[in-house]
Amino acid sequence: MKYLKNLFLILILLLIISCDSKPVHGKNGMVVSTSTQASKIGIDILKQGGNAVDAASAVGFALAVTSSSNGNIGGGGFMVGHFADGKTFTLDFREMAPSKAYKDIYLDDNNNVIEGKSLTTHFASGVPGSVDGLLKAWRDHGSGSIPLKQLLEPAINLANNGFKLSKYEANRFNKNKDFLSKHSATKLIFTRNDREWKEGDIFFQKDLAKTLTRIASKGRDGFYKGITAKLIVEEMKKVGGWITYQDLDNYLSKYREPIIGSFNDYNIISMGPPSSGGILIIQMLNMLDLLQTNLNPPLDLDFNSSDYIHLLTEIERRAYADRAEHLGDSDFWDVPKEILLSKSYAEDRIKSIDVSNATNSNDINHGLKMIKESEETTHYSIVDKDGNAVSVTTTINSGYGSGITINGAGFIMNNEMDDFSSKPGVPNLFGLVGNEANAIQPKKRPLSSMSPTIVLKNNKPFLVLGTPGGSTIITTVLQNILNVILHDMNIKEAVSSPRFHSQWLPDVLYYEEGSFSNKLILDLKTKGHDLKQRGNIGEANGIMINEKGFWGGADYRGENTAIGY
Repeated sequence: MKYLKNLFLILILLLIISCDSKPVHGKNGMVVSTSTQASKIGIDILKQGGNAVDAASAVGFALAVTSSSNGNIGGGGFMVGHFADGKTFTLDFREMAPSKAYKDIYLDDNNNVIEGKSLTTHFASGVPGSVDGLLKAWRDHGSGSIPLKQLLEPAINLANNGFKLSKYEANRFNKNKDFLSKHSATKLIFTRNDREWKEGDIFFQKDLAKTLTRIASKGRDGFYKGITAKLIVEEMKKVGGWITYQDLDNYLSKYREPIIGSFNDYNIISMGPPSSGGILIIQMLNMLDLLQTNLNPPLDLDFNSSDYIHLLTEIERRAYADRAEHLGDSDFWDVPKEILLSKSYAEDRIKSIDVSNATNSNDINHGLKMIKESEETTHYSIVDKDGNAVSVTTTINSGYGSGITINGAGFIMNNEMDDFSSKPGVPNLFGLVGNEANAIQPKKRPLSSMSPTIVLKNNKPFLVLGTPGGSTIITTVLQNILNVILHDMNIKEAVSSPRFHSQWLPDVLYYEEGSFSNKLILDLKTKGHDLKQRGNIGEANGIMINEKGFWGGADYRGENTAIGY
């Protein structure tokens, strides 16, 4: 009976994927995001003569209105761009710790972590970076044909005039009503006294519209100075001035050195520290490349075969162990990037892999314990008519961040300070444990798994990838790359196929409900793996580019939309 139930779930999953396995096609541009309104705004910017970066900035501001739990101007993220002329940039607009932050700020007098302080209080917030980052990208890499007012006007209109809630978004508000009711300004915007939200309700955000209007009028100074800055500082004075005028004025998004690697004649461009994603993706691809080249006889690397899952799990364990030990904000920590990205290091790491038996994670060196990050993040991918590609992942950390809305400004603040190590060796509410590489310091940026990535074929953009999913982001992007390159899937199939995840500690192989057959589970258990079923892993939004145009793949796991023209 259990076997039949398992088989039934697998068949249902395959039916869902097969019924909608065709990607969306476009000849002149493609936008894939978690919001229909935001994707349409991006396409409109492209139609008006903007390039992929113009569209990415407009989509970012639109998501702050239409996807309140993760889109934001109160948080931060990363952007990876590659242009048709070969130019590449990676922009870090991750939040920064305020000047009053210090290593033990979340510990009590007995040196114990204060539960919730880094998650649901004013002290949970880092200085937001999204506004600075989106504006810097537009200013430095935009087409020059889209003025700032035109960039923000669609988001302002959605906030001011309201938009119809989808069933998905209404349910999300209702599900989080208790949390959204804890702070008075948040409750006023996101909850109803008369009834629950319903699909089709018009959702207004008048204060957010005013904030976006100030940004449209004054640019960066419309957020980090003036009225908005005053409103942020006044809110933070409730706890003694956690974020100051100087903190806001000092915020700076930064261009980082791209992380670059190769696999099977494809080149990969991704984000460097404080993102851990780029380094781990390249490191894991290096290990897999060596294994598939050197194993004799070769193993079965068919999609989600027992050998394939086993090898990727062993690779992931070793990469995530290195993550916990070596990665942090490179402005504060000497990250050994060259070593971690080298083929010789990958060769050394795979020496301990047994192709038939799982390695006990406690026997793998490096690190303390894995970080379990919140999965409430959002990703969008964009390509314009000239083949310029942009990949953006952004977040306020957990769903609806700290839950604290800046009164009068209409946006929720992040709780990204929880991504630091509150105390080396001791987990916080999300299970975050780290070491000195990710310890709290003023102006430091917390380590992240966000992994916006672009894959090149013949030196031209071929795949634009990324996903939310906390610590599962990296393995999701890895599997999406392999789904296309190794398993010949189209982009819709690649982002919608069943996924699995392992991260060193806990010593567990996670798989999505209904995605593994009983026989596959038994095979993996025989190899020594401890398997646990869970819900969705990631929510990827990708684009594939070939001679026939642009192909958008929106993951079925969430309310995602691909629009091309």
